[in-house]
Amino acid sequence: MKGQGVEAWIDEILSRMTLREKIGQMCQVNGALKEPEELIRKGEVGAFLNVVDPETCNRYQRIAMEKSRLGIPLLMGRDVIHGFRTVFPIPLGQAASWHPELIEEAASIAAKEASSMGINWTFAPMVDVARDPRWGRIAEGGGEDPYLTSQLGRAMVRGFQGEDLSTPDRIAACAKHYVGYGAAEGGRDYNTALIPEGTLRDVYLLPFRACVEAGVASLMSAFNEINGIPATGNEFTLRRILKGEWEFDGFVVSDWGAIAEMVVHGFCSDEKEATFSAIKAGVDMEMASQCYHSHLEKLIDEGRVPIEWIDDAIRRILRIKFRLGLFENPYVNTSRKSNLLALKYLEVARKLARESVVLLKNKDQVLPLSDEVRTLAVIGPMADRPTDQMGCWTFDGRPEDVITPLKAILEKFSRKGEVFFAPGLENPRSESKKGFEEAVRAVRKADVVLLFLGEDANLSGEARCRAFLDLPGSQVELVKAISQEGKPVVAVIMTGRPLTLTDMVEKVDALMIAWHPGTMGGLALAELLFGEDSPSGKLPVTFPRTEGQIPIYYAHKNTGRPPQQVDRMAPMGTPIDFVGFFSGYLDVEPTPLYPFGFGLSYTNFKYENLRISSLPDYRTFGFSLSSERIHLGEGLTILVDLQNLGPYAADEVVQLYVRDIVGSVTRPVKELKGFQRVHLEPGERRTIRFTLHTDDLRFYNRDMEFVAEPGRFHLWVGGSSIEGLQAMFEIIE
Repeated sequence: MKGQGVEAWIDEILSRMTLREKIGQMCQVNGALKEPEELIRKGEVGAFLNVVDPETCNRYQRIAMEKSRLGIPLLMGRDVIHGFRTVFPIPLGQAASWHPELIEEAASIAAKEASSMGINWTFAPMVDVARDPRWGRIAEGGGEDPYLTSQLGRAMVRGFQGEDLSTPDRIAACAKHYVGYGAAEGGRDYNTALIPEGTLRDVYLLPFRACVEAGVASLMSAFNEINGIPATGNEFTLRRILKGEWEFDGFVVSDWGAIAEMVVHGFCSDEKEATFSAIKAGVDMEMASQCYHSHLEKLIDEGRVPIEWIDDAIRRILRIKFRLGLFENPYVNTSRKSNLLALKYLEVARKLARESVVLLKNKDQVLPLSDEVRTLAVIGPMADRPTDQMGCWTFDGRPEDVITPLKAILEKFSRKGEVFFAPGLENPRSESKKGFEEAVRAVRKADVVLLFLGEDANLSGEARCRAFLDLPGSQVELVKAISQEGKPVVAVIMTGRPLTLTDMVEKVDALMIAWHPGTMGGLALAELLFGEDSPSGKLPVTFPRTEGQIPIYYAHKNTGRPPQQVDRMAPMGTPIDFVGFFSGYLDVEPTPLYPFGFGLSYTNFKYENLRISSLPDYRTFGFSLSSERIHLGEGLTILVDLQNLGPYAADEVVQLYVRDIVGSVTRPVKELKGFQRVHLEPGERRTIRFTLHTDDLRFYNRDMEFVAEPGRFHLWVGGSSIEGLQAMFEIIE
């Protein structure tokens, strides 16, 4: 049954439903609820969350299908954020791979594992653009850039849902948190967001629109308010943009208790008014709290809520249940062999962990470790902490499944040499230095030091916001103590966010960011350290030098007095003679510690011969080396030659950036418009091709029209946001 047939079938069910049954479909209850069977039997619940047992799921579904009056199946929701039993790197780490196809495969594996346990709906992907690393939930998304985050979101939606959502091993995705949650003031979770409409549309809404275009089944309204209106009661973003402009035909679920929280926001006087605001705005299902269950019927009786709002919500919910195939087959096949932790799943986890690692420093090519190394000191509180290695939001991962760096290094190196292990600190937050002496003794016996540092899993994720972003505990002091011994030091940082590493980066010879890399992270790191593969990750978010620079991101505006690289001192002039008066700080450089898109390799890549053309067949017509003119509605072809000059086979992420030099509203100094992950053997040379249409350059002007404007543009192709070959083109009417 498809198209109009499905809609007619939904209308037929709607015509038979009582008001209580309709409201029941709009309620999602916590799986911890005692004795929910009667609610199911009466048709007063439409979805559960956190029921993770196939027998229980089947029992609930059987009651819904066979004992309730209408036989409507249940949605079973769960946070499957970066894997189920097989845990992949946190989403911010996955974004560092710049590899959408591999991210899609990881989400597909998560769906296979989760569906085998009765889950048919997940609250992922999180596609909040986040430009403040103090915000703990930056770990759950794609970083600071709307284009990259959009690619991550699309990939995860495709992975979870597949081409046919009714396939038994697929689950419905839920793009969250709609919208502006990543712009929470001060990086404080749940906080206010003040976002001009143009920025809202150009930056924060863009990844959600990408998910809608990819067919995402549901969206989750956010906890935060946007310009004074809570996201869960925001008609502008929900009814007008999402359901109106974008014609989204799935359903919207609130975040946990977010409807009731509109009272605490000061937006609604009580939970009844919060219920009215949420349904009026377009929230179709309530998660966890009981506002809809308690107040919707009364609001309808009073004539304040038209039944059309309710029927629209039910149509959306039933539509997704049909697309999931739940009316035909709501049950889990408990007789099939478990697919948890399949070898092919672990291989994908290992590969994604390896590709997510970003090499930020490699002084004198200390990495990969030389064959001449015979003794290693493995130091640091993150070397052997399986739970922390998995990161936040890993309800179903198990520490006994995790391969830690220490375990992997011992297995790989034991036949070749000797490993001396000393954690130095009891845990990542420990202030005690009583383990330093043992660590220093291990260092003195070693040729090279491998130092594993970072955040424990509980320092990132929801409500895990930090005012200071340095390494916690006495880790910086541990780095200083180790570095004084004069041995080559390789630091590997496991973290859920960018950290301010200024105090330690000069004291180590090599620096890797491994994020929280998941089940296979230790093996992936060992393979990189020993040169079995080359690091290829690129930063999806800027690393600041200090918290005082925040927010700092590559796609900033230029201002009338852009930052300058000068000696940090008081301005040399006066407000009248303003030598040195520019946008910046007296006490810190205007540049980040490490920029967006940056990441080193064990080899060297050479970019050359950038050329652009408005003509599709460059073999016949040739290319301009400097500039090109195109009309609105046309496109550019961009070519660049890339060569691997070094001795290692490696991947490079080739990045395309554009700047609209003059706009009717000012535009960022750079915007990512494309990227490609390219594998090159030593000495190999390849021509990389991009296409760029004028539609890719659209933005919302001062009248909120989505337009591309005539004018001149700069274009860069390179290996990060701060380097690359440059060209210019012009759009004419």
